Amino acid sequence: MAQDYRALARRWFEDNWNHRRDAIVDELLSPTGVGHMEGGDVHGREEFKAVRAALLGAIPDMRLVVEDTIAEGSQVAVRWRVSGTHLGDHFGFAASQRPVSFRGITWLRFDGDHLVEGWDSWNHGALMQALQAA
Repeated sequence: MAQDYRALARRWFEDNWNHRRDAIVDELLSPTGVGHMEGGDVHGREEFKAVRAALLGAIPDMRLVVEDTIAEGSQVAVRWRVSGTHLGDHFGFAASQRPVSFRGITWLRFDGDHLVEGWDSWNHGALMQALQAA
């Protein structure tokens, strides 16, 4: 039976970001997985968990909605939307208490049932500017 990579991708986003499950990172992310994120590359599970903790520390009520997916072979592109409130100081400046909303796209590459590489694209700089201007 062929692997359903779209379902794995949706599970990654839902369990990882909305349910904040460390276990999904340990289960789905390859120990040698690489995330090409806006702030630089992240290697392995522990580095990813640290980046996730910083984002969730800044936006603790963050909610991510997968708007669409498309797949070819073991690669999945995911279009997503985030909303929440900037309640924490984890971005390096005081919490603005302002609502935030942004969209992005992530391209994932799987090997079997493990996520081995991902590329994120979203306007991190514009979000930081908007929050600091507040």
